[in-house]
Amino acid sequence: MKVLPFLSLLPRLPRLPGPRLSTALLGATVLELVVLTGHLAAYPFGLTQERVPQERRTPQRRTPDLPQGPPTLPGSPAAERPVVLLHGFIDNRSVFVLLRRALARHGRRHLASLNYSPLTRDLRTAAELLGRHVEEICARTGQREVDIVGHSLGGLIARYYVQRLGGDHRVRTLVTLGTPHGGTAVAPGAGLHPIVRQMRGGSPLIEELRLPAPGCRTRFVSFWSELDQVMVPVGTACVDHPDLDAVNVRVTGIGHLALPVHPAVAAAVREALESQESQESQESQEFREGTAPSTGTSSVA
Repeated sequence: MKVLPFLSLLPRLPRLPGPRLSTALLGATVLELVVLTGHLAAYPFGLTQERVPQERRTPQRRTPDLPQGPPTLPGSPAAERPVVLLHGFIDNRSVFVLLRRALARHGRRHLASLNYSPLTRDLRTAAELLGRHVEEICARTGQREVDIVGHSLGGLIARYYVQRLGGDHRVRTLVTLGTPHGGTAVAPGAGLHPIVRQMRGGSPLIEELRLPAPGCRTRFVSFWSELDQVMVPVGTACVDHPDLDAVNVRVTGIGHLALPVHPAVAAAVREALESQESQESQESQEFREGTAPSTGTSSVA
């Protein structure tokens, strides 16, 4: 078991007794209402797809035929690796305003958000759209890989792209925030919207993600909250797959909507994206020195 340095940024509380848990749940519910109010105000500004700034259009660097071979060598500046932000169900890119600002403030140069239509009836279709979006970003920036941060359904879409559509050749780290990796029993309107039915436990899509994924190159970091009322049970937001390199990070004191906007989570997400850079550099040095790098799945609960 590895304990990553960014975990120290998150409060690690013992299991709370009943009365204190009720108090914590009440506080998290109030925070959820505050976040919801702010997000409703920002929602209209994220309805359209974001425009690519003119200064970032670099035709001379376009590489539309980038090979699907090995990932970039360790040591490339983390600031140059694009970060793709993918929102949850019936949401849009406005949910990432604060997280995007935090990443930009700490040097991330290429940040991109993708809006997928709420009318999309199949998660697989959204995953294919994400794949085309990633290819366009790689061609535009001249980078072979991206990092992805997905909230709720967005994380599940990104996982399907990585695990089932070969996206692990493009995605170095996938961070998920409150994503129903094992399917959730709480899914309002499950009988009305096909993509919500796909998020239910035991659905064909969830079972498809349980299939073997040998050689998957992407590293997963999944943030889950014990007070997330959308993930039932809360452990469903953890990545549990023998073939995936995954770290599950427990967050206390906040609910589902607060995950992409909470400052402590934003700092931990940034640390998660940067920690792999240091790990790869260390493994590269160990390889050059003739020692074996550490391997295996990391899991923290």
